[in-house]
Amino acid sequence: MPWTVDAQLALTAPEAVAAIQSGRLSATDYAATLLARAAALSSLNALTVIDLDGALAAARRIDALPASEKARLPLAGLPIVVKDNIHTAGLQTSAGTPALERFVPKTNAPSVQRLVDAGAIVLGKSNMHELAFGITSTNLAPHAGPVRNPYDPSLIPGGSSGGTAAAIAARIVPAGLGTDTGGSTRIPAALTGTVGFRPSVGNGGAERRYHDPLAVVPISHTRDTVGPMARTVADIALLDGVITGAGALPALTLNGLRIGLPAPLWEGLERQVDDVARAALKRLEAAGVALVPLAMSELEDLNARVGGPIAIHEPREDVLAWLIANDAPVRTLADMAARIASPDVRAIYDAVLDDALGARYDAALNLWRPRLQQYIAATFADEHLDALLFPTTRLAAVPIDELNGSSTVSIDGSAPIDTMDAFLRNTDPASTSGIPGLSLAAGMTASGLPVGLELDGPLGEDRRLLAIGVAFERLLGVLPAPVL
Repeated sequence: MPWTVDAQLALTAPEAVAAIQSGRLSATDYAATLLARAAALSSLNALTVIDLDGALAAARRIDALPASEKARLPLAGLPIVVKDNIHTAGLQTSAGTPALERFVPKTNAPSVQRLVDAGAIVLGKSNMHELAFGITSTNLAPHAGPVRNPYDPSLIPGGSSGGTAAAIAARIVPAGLGTDTGGSTRIPAALTGTVGFRPSVGNGGAERRYHDPLAVVPISHTRDTVGPMARTVADIALLDGVITGAGALPALTLNGLRIGLPAPLWEGLERQVDDVARAALKRLEAAGVALVPLAMSELEDLNARVGGPIAIHEPREDVLAWLIANDAPVRTLADMAARIASPDVRAIYDAVLDDALGARYDAALNLWRPRLQQYIAATFADEHLDALLFPTTRLAAVPIDELNGSSTVSIDGSAPIDTMDAFLRNTDPASTSGIPGLSLAAGMTASGLPVGLELDGPLGEDRRLLAIGVAFERLLGVLPAPVL
């Protein structure tokens, strides 16, 4: 019996792979359906490049494989999108900025290559906040434009991986890749009702779960990582397992889990976000989850001493190293910065070029970051916690600012605060300390906007964190698709 378009669009990643492996669904038909969906929803600006011919050719190769070979591909025929700052062979990797719009890598980033080797098909590149230095995905570069939230196109989808999130929420693809420096997989997941994962980074080296050296347009080697994004936590677990070679998730139940609630990350929330998040807490508690209130009074101060100095100082060397290693169209940081199109990103790069926080960098990296890491690790150990839990963002999606890219927001009529600071507050500690973080849907506001909950886990406990996320999602459910 032929698959309807609606049935194909509803498939999760494991469901799509299983249907293609069994021969019940043609990879070519599925790719063609999603490519048509991408074209029909081009007004969302979720994608900067659509590889129509390449995707269909890859799908035909999957369909031509013997059944036994197809069954050995864990992502057989799965269409994905890749954020426009991650290297993709033969496809533009512009990081949303004019100076790089003609840069085309010769090879895939390692994380991309592992997915492709497993049978995934790259449908195209996803739009993003220019140079990944923002949380709105309001890209003012002329070749890209702002990404729009599928639940309300007048609102931001979050960022900087907003294009990947919007494409997944809009059912253009079931999954994709983003990057996360301060919250860039998790914030857009929260605002679009999808799932975003930041894997462990730790201090780099063996602690870093994903290794993509010089294959992503960088901000900070201390904070940056590629991360999978998808419609469900099981989808994330599938992609993470392929990228890392990890086995099945550990089995667990909600009953008996000890989940910490850091007080600073539950304060100052928008009322509609607070209502949805606390309703989710009641359901979790009723299912046997032990919710442990945590003062964590030092968290915000320690994080503030670390995050900014690292994010503003490290691009000076990291971006320059990437430009040189990849024979980019521009060869200096100043030349790239001179062509930045978005006022908010230009202001940040002024601070980068001036090394405005350089005097605080050594202490941030070598004194305050270890203290933050020790503080968080001790909290997990002393309280015997399985994870920390809090709203991913303080507020739901806000209107697109097409003049500045990002300016200020007001939470329930409060004095205006910087948009990026407002949205980064809760996601930043995981980024700064290098622990894994997962955002999944908590529910929807009365006005129909998604709200996300974030789970942070101990360093290296990524697969257990995903297993907890699967259990949470089984209880809380997934959100209905946006009406488009």
